Amino acid sequence: MSLEAGVERFLEHREPNVAVSTFQNNQTTLEQFLAWCHDEEIENLNELSGRDLADFVHSRRQEVKPISLQKELSAIRVALEYWADLDAVEPGRRERVHAPQVADGAEARDMKVDTETAEKILQYLERYHRATREHAVMSLWWKTGIRLGAMRSLDLDDLREDDHALAIHHRPETDTPLKNKKDGERWIWLGEALFGLIQEYIDVHRIEVRDDHGRRPLFTTRQGRVSGSTLRDTSYRWTQPCRCEECSHDREQGSCEAYGTPNTPSKCPSARSPHGWRRGSITDHLARGVSPEVVSERMNVSLDVLYRHYDARQPDEMMAVRREHLQNKSD
Repeated sequence: MSLEAGVERFLEHREPNVAVSTFQNNQTTLEQFLAWCHDEEIENLNELSGRDLADFVHSRRQEVKPISLQKELSAIRVALEYWADLDAVEPGRRERVHAPQVADGAEARDMKVDTETAEKILQYLERYHRATREHAVMSLWWKTGIRLGAMRSLDLDDLREDDHALAIHHRPETDTPLKNKKDGERWIWLGEALFGLIQEYIDVHRIEVRDDHGRRPLFTTRQGRVSGSTLRDTSYRWTQPCRCEECSHDREQGSCEAYGTPNTPSKCPSARSPHGWRRGSITDHLARGVSPEVVSERMNVSLDVLYRHYDARQPDEMMAVRREHLQNKSD
């Protein structure tokens, strides 16, 4: 079987079974694998050897961080298992792909928005950019920890004023699927203050448009529903320290690749993705004594994944929460 045919068949098999974001990541990884194989003059899947796979891993190791490589190779393993079922590669090839070892939760600890940073950003936005889309989005990220896809999916009709809440819906037929599909649907309590901020954003700053499906998105641009890339860029941009205070990396704004024009905010060492807000929010909820079960349901994450990848509290912080709980029980 040719490489192109193998990749095409795998992606056709994969697409209906995974979230859109997962499929897109798989697609990118397989395209990189395909390009590498062509460079190595490997044209037939049957020719793939354990040494070839080791060479591919070595090549990617020079390009990406260990945690990213681990995710990429997970997709390669799934593809190899599928190809083995088609007799396109020898059985057991997936076991020849050795990913780098990274500590559980390493990405979560290194790449979260911490409480001090979040509060500093939100205070700055409250003072100078009150109720803008950026203020509303990042306040929601910090207070609820919802995923980027869920943020983008919100409509005006999802507001529940009587309960000061948001209803999250899986609507793949109109381009707003949730990562966990129907299992990701839930109501999220915001509280009066945050709900009021969202309502103020709607009244003052929201652009009244409909998306391509006739829906009225909560977060909009002049073109319609806000895109994932715009939300991602907002996160990167506002987690740059120089947006609220002096640069902490000894850079000049005029020549900084992350700040100047044109710029790429993600190149700032301090910049964090939307998932960094999610990790930080989960950790902050736990540190404030919110039970893991409540956090699990609120953030739509299993307890196992929560403990393994999101809980970035230090041992003394964990003890402090247990101590307060035990003291309250004994009163």
